[in-house]
Amino acid sequence: MKVITSVELSKGYEHWKKLFLSNEDFRQKNQINVVAYGHEADNENKVWAVMDIPSMEHMMSLINEPEMIKLREEAGAILETQKMIKLIT
Repeated sequence: MKVITSVELSKGYEHWKKLFLSNEDFRQKNQINVVAYGHEADNENKVWAVMDIPSMEHMMSLINEPEMIKLREEAGAILETQKMIKLIT
């Protein structure tokens, strides 16, 4: 299943990207395949990503894991701004 996520950043895109790329092992271990990611053309503090995940339930359980919360906070994600949209293809 594919989802689009967005989140606002507090530490900038380059900081987020560095930490995001360093967490590939975590994503692979948890069956999260990133299809594309980037920031808005006129706002480097809003990131969007398209991901292939096993299910929305799987992703929602991961989002609340302490390890995932820590990874997102260290990357500068403002957690309360995160949105996730399930795509129907």
